[in-house]
Amino acid sequence: MAFKSVEELLTLSQTENNPLWQAVLIDDITDRQVAESESIEKMNYLWGKMQDASKNYDGNQRSNSGLVGGDGEKMKVAIKNNATISGSFISEVISEALKMGECNACMKCIVAAPTAGSCGVLPSVLITIAKANKISDEEIVKSLYVSAGFGQVIATRASISGAEGGCQAEIGSASAMASAALVFLKGGTNEMMANACAMALKSLLGLVCDPVAGLVEIPCTKRNVIGAINAISCADMALAGITSKIPCDEVIDAMASVGNLMASSLKETGEGGLAGTPTAKEIVKRLNIKKD
Repeated sequence: MAFKSVEELLTLSQTENNPLWQAVLIDDITDRQVAESESIEKMNYLWGKMQDASKNYDGNQRSNSGLVGGDGEKMKVAIKNNATISGSFISEVISEALKMGECNACMKCIVAAPTAGSCGVLPSVLITIAKANKISDEEIVKSLYVSAGFGQVIATRASISGAEGGCQAEIGSASAMASAALVFLKGGTNEMMANACAMALKSLLGLVCDPVAGLVEIPCTKRNVIGAINAISCADMALAGITSKIPCDEVIDAMASVGNLMASSLKETGEGGLAGTPTAKEIVKRLNIKKD
């Protein structure tokens, strides 16, 4: 993809008189030299894999470390027992986000969106809203193009790598992409999508990447939940007409700057943050993980 800024993406959509999702689609088929049908087929495939990961979730399965597994099922039970505070929709999103993160930790098939560590954010909100509002696969696929467009700009101007930019670059980016997609599905304007993306990303600015024992399990799985709920709240704000006082591109640039300033111990090295706590160090000893 060729988009270097959100402003460029929005301007192209307006000048070409194409919906934003279609502007991203056209750019994809031009960049990869593929037919429109092939691009759409690939996006349908990814949407299908997201759904499969949810359907094939096994609440009895645990990761090899034993640190992750079963929490998605616990949320489902709580929902059935009407024991949640947040209501059915948000609770379902929480359950789906946990399930996706656990599938990743258990080495099952997931969709990197944009990374494996943040695989639960986008699918959890899309699967839940599709069920709740009976949204067609065609519309969901369009929303995936929207999320891809914003994600590409973030990747170009900043980073989607925890090792490079901290968890803000993974969960933050995923949350921003998901928020823009939700605005699209609710009929919001391009400007609303950009505002949702900006608000979601800046809400998680500075989030460190501190995996316990160097595994993408703790706190990664539960941070997918935070990214998903953040995406929903920012989408709702944007749809209500609330705007980000800092333009989306500037928020992305700020994320890049924060990532550059962040200590290496807070960027996927398994040294700082939660990874440096006494309990985390005991986990490392128990798992017999050797540091280089």
